[in-house]
Amino acid sequence: MAVPLTERPPVHVEGRSFGVPAVPEARPLGIYVHVPFCSVRCGYCDFNTYTADELGEGATRASYADTAMREIEQAGLSLAGRPPAETVFFGGGTPTQLPSADLVRMLDTVRNAIGLTDDVEVTTEANPDSVTPDSLATLRAGGFTRISFGVQSAVPHVLATLDRTHDPAGVPQAVRWAREAGYEQVSVDLIYGTPGESMIDWQTSIDQAIELQPDHISAYALIVEQGTAFARKVRRGEVVMPDDDETADKYVLADDTFSRAGLHWYELSNWARDEAAQCRHNVLYWRSADWWGVGPGAHSHVRRESDSVESAGVAERWWNVKHPAAYAQRLAAGESPRHDGETIDAATATVERIMLQTRLRAGLDRDALSDVASAAVPGLVARGLIDEVADRLVLTQAGRLLADAVVRELTD
Repeated sequence: MAVPLTERPPVHVEGRSFGVPAVPEARPLGIYVHVPFCSVRCGYCDFNTYTADELGEGATRASYADTAMREIEQAGLSLAGRPPAETVFFGGGTPTQLPSADLVRMLDTVRNAIGLTDDVEVTTEANPDSVTPDSLATLRAGGFTRISFGVQSAVPHVLATLDRTHDPAGVPQAVRWAREAGYEQVSVDLIYGTPGESMIDWQTSIDQAIELQPDHISAYALIVEQGTAFARKVRRGEVVMPDDDETADKYVLADDTFSRAGLHWYELSNWARDEAAQCRHNVLYWRSADWWGVGPGAHSHVRRESDSVESAGVAERWWNVKHPAAYAQRLAAGESPRHDGETIDAATATVERIMLQTRLRAGLDRDALSDVASAAVPGLVARGLIDEVADRLVLTQAGRLLADAVVRELTD
């Protein structure tokens, strides 16, 4: 049975019941829809994704939309009475491995069960080789406003090391199709620090990304996640990761080049042409707002409604069962797919707020710091790691390279 996270009368669905978290009436809400399918599982990826050969009965691509829609309907019952969702983000995996009509059906279910604001941002991730003009047009007509292409690199040997299958020559065509379909924002994702990637390789990827004239670029350093095929290669010495100085140099190169091209950082790993081009869904995460995660392994975070001072601001965080087959079985039985969860008390929430908001160009409200943490600020300023802008603390470029260390000093 699913584990309820709060004490609240159960809601009945299809003759069965499941616990639902209490929610406040007026907090920003986002919906994340996880689509766990990929054509090839990249060796560096530790996301909850599967190829067709890895899944058994009860978790097919053909049935996935209907399964996820059952959870969306459950969420609608739990979230009844609160304002509609401001953002919806389809991630994965590769959401565009599913038919566009299925993605639109899932979005329509969010609209009907939970509600969407008039200016809702609806994003889907996509591989450049997983879209066509028709599929993009169907998604746009169905309400998708933003698309994020997983480009990663423009250099074939780097893509091969990452197990990426698309031809970089096809990326401009995919972006052009998205523009012709009328998406309000087009974003590209890049990865730097792949073994064997030279500074010239990285400059090539940066330059070609800018030539696409995207509204938004995300650039992430490659991380070796334990348990992945890539980690095993590193452990065996088959590939050698670059040192920290080289990775830092690549970040600086990207930041400087993006800025000259009119793309400015608003979060450590994200650059946008203007505020309207920022990913509102991800900003919602970084501001510790509320979101409901739909799909196997998806996480949710909802602030608890409370009449007591002691419980004010306390949030619930929970996550679904991980395997798509187990997820489908629970929903087919009318049960909640939740696996486990935790209560986030005020002290933990404060630490998380500092950790997340420090990542943002908008900076951290100095009033969020304890007296002990505030005492560390002058030293961080003197070392050139943060700037004091009015009553906010903002990372410098050098501070962004050492963000984890800065956060430790502000939370110890």
